[in-house]
Amino acid sequence: MDPKVVKNNFTYHKPTEKTIPKYETIREEGKTFSEKINDMCPESREKSIVLRKIEEAVMWANASVARNE
Repeated sequence: MDPKVVKNNFTYHKPTEKTIPKYETIREEGKTFSEKINDMCPESREKSIVLRKIEEAVMWANASVARNE
């Protein structure tokens, strides 16, 4: 992997006026989807997995914004 990519991936990326609204929207959409899944799906291993995956998707989406804006 390119050393510049490694350095960027492990550097703190301070939120900016441009990125903050994106983070908030991504988190809110993830929360809304998680709430729907929580309400509609029975308690199960599968439900736990999907809720974790939504959380993971939100984290990676926010990382994408942070690392590439």
